[in-house]
This record gives sequence, structure tokens and C-alpha cells, in this order.
Amino acid sequence: MLQKTGAGVSAGTAATSCRATSDRFWTRWSPFILSLLVIAFDRVTKLYIRGHLTELDSIQVMPGLFRIVHTENPGAAFGLLAESNPYVRAVVLVGISSMVLVFVVSALLKRGSGASHWISRVALGLILGGAIGNLYDRIFRGMVTDFLEIYNGGWSFPAFNVADSAITIGAVFLLFELIWPQRNRIAGHVVQPPTES
Repeated sequence: MLQKTGAGVSAGTAATSCRATSDRFWTRWSPFILSLLVIAFDRVTKLYIRGHLTELDSIQVMPGLFRIVHTENPGAAFGLLAESNPYVRAVVLVGISSMVLVFVVSALLKRGSGASHWISRVALGLILGGAIGNLYDRIFRGMVTDFLEIYNGGWSFPAFNVADSAITIGAVFLLFELIWPQRNRIAGHVVQPPTES
């Protein structure tokens, strides 16, 4: 009977250890898997747009609000720096993107960096995937394909793409992480101030 109990404890300990190892694996590598998904979706959508739409075409998704277009943007996200000197622009954009990549990867891999909460890791995974997606185009094509456009009448917001969207969403998540008190996100772990008796 003692042998069976010992075997059961050993099996339970092994199962717990396996679960802990699996949890650590997903916690560490899930942001990189997310970034790969963003990169893949970004590449597929850009290739599709370049192969099926000219720069004169547009597809109305929500008439009067949202449409698919085809623009080639030599600048940063949302058309920033598009009219600047091409050599300066290339150095600035590639340099900034590279620094962002180094920072994000370091934050994800370094223990105690503050990027342990799931919101932070999702945010950094999105930013990493978006940064790599646009950096690839800037290095190998000199410009980025944008195709998502929000508009209203004669006004239109600069076209953007999946990579831009991922970076923006990731930045919003990080901002949320910074301004929202952590104690409000962890149910049951808020320390109440002592009451006077």
C-alpha cells in the first residue's frame, strides 16, 4: 500500500513538473510564435495586394468608411518621412527598426525585465512581428506596401498594413500595461489597508 502511495505521489510530481515545464516554454516562446504569425500574415497580404491590385484599384469593404487600396510607401508607418531624402530615410528607418528589434527581443528573453505579464508579452510579440514585417520590405524593396485605408468623403487616413496594425495594437497594450494598476488586474491579491479597531 505504501509502495502504491509512493508511486502515485511520484507520478503526480512528474505530471506537475511536466506542466510547469510546458508553462515555462509557452510563457517564454509564445510571443515569438505570435510574431511569426504576424510576419506570415503580413507577407501573404502584401504579396496578394501587389499581385491583384494596381495603384488605381480599390475595394470597398465598408462604403464611406473603409476600403482596400494599393499604395507603395517609401516612408515610415502612415506615410511619415515619405518625402525626405531617400538615403537619410533609409538609414533612419532601418536603424530605428533594428534598435526596436534588439530592445524587444532583449525584453522578452531577459529575466526580470518587467515583460512577464501576459499583456506585455502579447504586446511585444505584436510589435516584434510588425517591425520585422516592415523592415523586410524596407531592406529588400526600399518601400512598404500599404493597403488598409480609413476614409470619409474627401478625407482619408494614410493607408497602412498588417504590420502597422500589429505595432499599433502592441503599443496600445503596452500603454494599458503602464497606466492600469497591476493590482486591479489580479483578482484576490489586492492588499487592503488595515482598519482601525
